[in-house]
Amino acid sequence: MKRPFQFSLICLLLSSIFGCKKGPADFTLTGTITDSSFSAPLSDAVVKLYGTEAGGLSLDLIAQTTLESDGSYSFTFERGKIETYHLSVVKFNYFELYEDIPFSSLTIEEDNIRNYSTTAKSWVKLRFINTSPLVDDVLEYIKQEGKSACVECCPDGTTYLNGAVDTSIYCMNDGNTEYRYYYFVHNSSIQGPKSAITTAFDTTEILLSY
Repeated sequence: MKRPFQFSLICLLLSSIFGCKKGPADFTLTGTITDSSFSAPLSDAVVKLYGTEAGGLSLDLIAQTTLESDGSYSFTFERGKIETYHLSVVKFNYFELYEDIPFSSLTIEEDNIRNYSTTAKSWVKLRFINTSPLVDDVLEYIKQEGKSACVECCPDGTTYLNGAVDTSIYCMNDGNTEYRYYYFVHNSSIQGPKSAITTAFDTTEILLSY
């Protein structure tokens, strides 16, 4: 006889965050997060939903959950004076997923489905060795494939290495994807492509001796 009462009490306590039943002014946000590095659902990641009020700057936590084994998540929450919702997905050794969801894009009439994907982290070690260095040697290499716009990503465009080079440069990349550059040694016929598939959760070396 106590179980219905206990269930109702739990619903009352949690409804402001997760919602035991969708109310007439509630949003339901649901979807699936994919692990693109392995072409599989992402599981066990922490998913948080934040909100920013109109004219505000702060992020207020609305709810959080953990991805199911099939990569699914679901939030039911009261429609508030929010201008933009923000969904974050965090898992160790994966690139954090952060998506803005405008209030105007949501509806209370049906579930709001938002599917996203992220990738495992990998690292590339760019190893350069000038075996017969001269003072005026110039190596030019141009990044052609590889992750961009992350804190530990190598910059896009052209990089120059001068003189007696014996160095390693580390960059982050999406797991199980190609990192590639094309190189030229100035005033010589030495040039060509270098590439490798960077293994997820590991460091892959690309060696250039010239």
